Amino acid sequence: MHSTLIVARMAPASAARVAGLFDAFDHTDMPDRMGTRRRQLFEYRGLYFHLQDFDEDDGAGRIDGAKTDPRFVAISEDLKPYIEAYDPLTWRSPADAMARRFYEWSA
Repeated sequence: MHSTLIVARMAPASAARVAGLFDAFDHTDMPDRMGTRRRQLFEYRGLYFHLQDFDEDDGAGRIDGAKTDPRFVAISEDLKPYIEAYDPLTWRSPADAMARRFYEWSA
């Protein structure tokens, strides 16, 4: 399994709205198209964490292939009022907000 973790900023009061947007998105075929097997959203003191798990190590490639889908474009736009880049000066794409794994353990 492969995971990605996006870190951004979000007002805690926006959590329910963001969860609703993803709930609707995840009830389409988009997660399967992107290879997403699990999505978890976390909020901590104004920070937003978006953890996605993929069966394959090519989750980023499959997401890139889905970026032009109108549903992907729509959720990206719908999230803009709620999610902002952690560092707006260096952000160009979600890849600029990906946390770097530096340790992993599993049983």
